[in-house]
Amino acid sequence: MADAQDKGADARTEDVKARKEREKNELYALDISGVEWHSAPGTEEHEERVEIAYLPEGAVAMRSSLDPETVLRYTEAEWTAFVLGARDGEFDLEPTSGNGGAEAE
Repeated sequence: MADAQDKGADARTEDVKARKEREKNELYALDISGVEWHSAPGTEEHEERVEIAYLPEGAVAMRSSLDPETVLRYTEAEWTAFVLGARDGEFDLEPTSGNGGAEAE
């Protein structure tokens, strides 16, 4: 019985992986040449900043203003997970001289 359950779980895992791969392929095949890029309020054109563009079905594209040809794309689920993680502090940096804080002593 456990062997059949393991096979079923493996098949579901493979189905999820295949679906995610299809979603990613479709997302990167999408023509985004005409999207509107947004950045944080108050940033100047000459400043380095992160820019995002909203894509169909809740997806998001993200790039650096200094390297606009390199664009990362996220599905709605990936973007939601990132935003929620950022809000929860998952990506907070420990203060160091490299990120504007004091070096740990």
